Amino acid sequence: MVADNGLDGSGQPSSDLVVVGAGIAGLWLALKAARVGLSVTLIERDQIGNGASGGFLGALMPHSPERWNGKKDFQFRALVDLEDEVARLESETGLPCGYRRVGRLLPLQSARAREAALENVANAHTNWGARFSFDVANTPDKHDWPSILWAPHGIVHETLSARLSPPALIAALAARLAALPNVTICQELALTGIDHERRLARLSDGSKLPFGHIALANGVDAFGFVAQAHGVPGLELGGAVKGQAALLDAGAPPDLPLVYHDGVYVLVHQNGLVAIGSTSEREFEQATETDEQLNELIKRARKLCPLIKDAPVVGRWANVRPRAAGRDPMLGPVPAAPHVLAMAGGFKISFGIAHRMADCLIARVTDTKGPDVPVSFAVESHAAKAAQAQARP
Repeated sequence: MVADNGLDGSGQPSSDLVVVGAGIAGLWLALKAARVGLSVTLIERDQIGNGASGGFLGALMPHSPERWNGKKDFQFRALVDLEDEVARLESETGLPCGYRRVGRLLPLQSARAREAALENVANAHTNWGARFSFDVANTPDKHDWPSILWAPHGIVHETLSARLSPPALIAALAARLAALPNVTICQELALTGIDHERRLARLSDGSKLPFGHIALANGVDAFGFVAQAHGVPGLELGGAVKGQAALLDAGAPPDLPLVYHDGVYVLVHQNGLVAIGSTSEREFEQATETDEQLNELIKRARKLCPLIKDAPVVGRWANVRPRAAGRDPMLGPVPAAPHVLAMAGGFKISFGIAHRMADCLIARVTDTKGPDVPVSFAVESHAAKAAQAQARP
């Protein structure tokens, strides 16, 4: 029986931080909170990593270096820091995460695209610094990665991009959390409501869990809970975008750069398997079933990179990813309920920035200095854009 004020018998919340959702965002947040000594309860309605975080791709690619802004800077710093974050996690668990900074190739199909790429050489030097390069070459280093036919005006080779294995990273994070005494993991237990005034989380088993703070890192489901806590339950703060991906047994060299062109991502994992992704479907009927759109994506990838033209498909994946109303990630406290924190809407870039997003929320909970959060990430910003969208005829 919990007290009406959301506190246990000693006057303290039963958990300093309740994290809702055990995907990449929730796992990093729970780990970062535990490292600073907070008591953490991690709630997952299904199994760890079974949602949007359970795919194959693991592409860690920066935004283009021109028109620099807070979002691009946030992502850049996160991509740089992730290498050390993963190394620490691997050291703590002994589990490899498949991380490697392999760079990325971008075929250029027009003179205009080449001109823009040449301008970005200087932009990358200014905004990425001297450690990472952004170069334009006339032809690919390898004739089949990608095909020269797809690069009639040359190719961009940048060295910032990296890749990792989503299943391996999820497994390492879960293993580390399971070993920590101040973390409680509850699977197959869903959040059904939040009483933010009394700081109580209502759960699907009928129980109520007191909290100091509660963080909504549960993907698409987070938007509704944030809107309710904000006092505007009908506000559509975000939605679901379906993605499909495939895994091919190509036996490819693991040091090959990522290839990206016109919505097609191709990358080689450490074990030589090649991941292909991903669709972005705003309208769909079955969230977790693959279909002809994935088959078409595989065909395009085989043409783009002939090295995989005969590689058999050994895995198919589909699920929905959260896209916030303002397109940027949603991060920070809900204005009307400051002990309710949002951590959702990362869409395609979550794997590269989730650890830094976690740092921002931990700073909020502990009242310490953390990374600067772009104004466009704030719940207020997304709420304003959602309200404007819904007001249009």
